[in-house]
Amino acid sequence: MRSLVPAGTLTAAVAAALMLAPTAYATAPGDNGTVKIHDAATGEELRKNEPHVCTFYLDAFGFDADQDVDWHIEAWAPTADVKGETVKSGSLTLDGEGHRRSQDQSLPDGHYKLFWNFDGEHGRAKHKVFWVDCDGDTQPGGGKPSASTSSAPEGAAPTSSASAPEGTAPSSGAFAPSSSPSTQTGGDLAETGNGAPVGLLSAAAAALVAAGGYLVLRRRKAQQQH
Repeated sequence: MRSLVPAGTLTAAVAAALMLAPTAYATAPGDNGTVKIHDAATGEELRKNEPHVCTFYLDAFGFDADQDVDWHIEAWAPTADVKGETVKSGSLTLDGEGHRRSQDQSLPDGHYKLFWNFDGEHGRAKHKVFWVDCDGDTQPGGGKPSASTSSAPEGAAPTSSASAPEGTAPSSGAFAPSSSPSTQTGGDLAETGNGAPVGLLSAAAAALVAAGGYLVLRRRKAQQQH
């Protein structure tokens, strides 16, 4: 019975070590942290990546304290004339919390890939792909929307691309008056396309139907008397 207790303890210790091993590997010293692409107007505390930018900077989070970083940016397909050509490079020493941002950077419009190398990394460098789009033109596979899709300023006339509301016709700067019956007659009775009140026509039709029925009844009575 005594031999079973140490055996059980040993089994529990081995199981715990196996469970903790993936966590220890994932947080191995020297290969922590992430890097983001940020628009120059974005605060460096934001941890969200921004893959469509004009002027931009590189923002590092969660690396080891005082870690040295070398980075470079390569031109990338589909806009690169020569894929893999280095167009920007630099280096950083991170602060005590493993954070630091680069200086603001600028590149011609196109598609690029960042490579982020640092002391203690395991395997390949961290990387990010992104678009530089200062003209606002839509790039293949991404990019900012064109300025032509923005809405017209308040009070401006609708452009020719705007769809007219149902029942109205677009004109140069304003819509044509609606064909709503109440706005044309100014009264309670609707009008037909010729201007005749619908109520009068309905009354006349009802009178004709009544007269026709009366004549039919008289003819039937005359036939019964003969």
